[in-house]
Amino acid sequence: MPSATLTDRERHLERFHATRSGREKPGRYWKIDLEAVEIPSDAKPGGSVSIDAPSSVIAVDMQVALRDHAAALARVAGVATEPQHKFAHLTAAFAGLGALIHLPADRAIDEPIVVTYRAQGDSTLFPHTVVLAERGARATVIERIETGDGAFVCGVSEIVTEEHADITYAAVQTLPLDARSFFTRAAKPGVNARIAWATADIGAALAVCDIATAIEHPGVEANVASLFFPTGTQHVDIVSTVDHRVGHSTSQTLVKSAANGRGQARYLGNIRIAAHAQGSEAGLRDDALLLSKQAHIDSIPALEIAANDVKAFHGATVGAIDDEQLFYMTSRGIDRQQAERMIALGFFEPVIDRFPTQALRDELHDALPNKVL
Repeated sequence: MPSATLTDRERHLERFHATRSGREKPGRYWKIDLEAVEIPSDAKPGGSVSIDAPSSVIAVDMQVALRDHAAALARVAGVATEPQHKFAHLTAAFAGLGALIHLPADRAIDEPIVVTYRAQGDSTLFPHTVVLAERGARATVIERIETGDGAFVCGVSEIVTEEHADITYAAVQTLPLDARSFFTRAAKPGVNARIAWATADIGAALAVCDIATAIEHPGVEANVASLFFPTGTQHVDIVSTVDHRVGHSTSQTLVKSAANGRGQARYLGNIRIAAHAQGSEAGLRDDALLLSKQAHIDSIPALEIAANDVKAFHGATVGAIDDEQLFYMTSRGIDRQQAERMIALGFFEPVIDRFPTQALRDELHDALPNKVL
């Protein structure tokens, strides 16, 4: 996504306005019209990026990447700005802030690569992270966003790998509670490659995220782990899509969510298996926990299967804390409020375990108890 000329900016803004978000219109629970979202009129795109990576990796900011690594950028360009990704076009229109991570062939990076974007005050931030992994490369990339109150953040993460590469990409969103967050995350893995997404949306008044993996080569393993927890008046809207365009590949999607106060959320999980993608295996599990009578979560698992030699399943639950669990714990002397807290936090453990570092898992363990209160 090169720095936008005026013509490029106009083109992407036109596509942003013309593209539908794929979300439902406002109704009884969802009060926000995503088709009407605009950047603040007085906003000035800015911010900075820092990258913590070993010297064996090409890890540079977007301006250096445009100057010195244009060929690498071209190999990834456009993965996220496919027609269905509305907010990726908004990021593209204000391109400039970003990072390129280019992993050499057959290199395993044991320590996580950390990309941190920062903005002061009520800034607008358009971060764009590009990961290109050559044959057999392995690494974990962690994205962090730090802003002041009232920020508007609209970002893109794009991953392209060659054969046998293994990339884990993790992001924990803890923006101030009056911020707005829009992210598009997209990947195209190579033959026998592995892609794993791990995302958590904890902060922001409005958090919108698309996570898309296009499987175009055999032998791919694609994993998605996501958690979100709106409280107060927060709104969260997540869509994940795994597109099996060829056969003999696997995908697993695990989503855990909870809502407290008047928190509202929607989750749409797409698994698509094309007619010629025989031998695909795909699973999706989505569980939602409601901790107040005013909270609401819509859970929509969607399977589109056109092949007949596949293994695919999905399951979804939405409900309150189980009375039998509460009875079991209170009968053993645990206060009811403490029991509810313990059950709610334990509910997230299967997805927290999918986050790639102990530091990230500890961060989630520290953040979630404040949401249960």
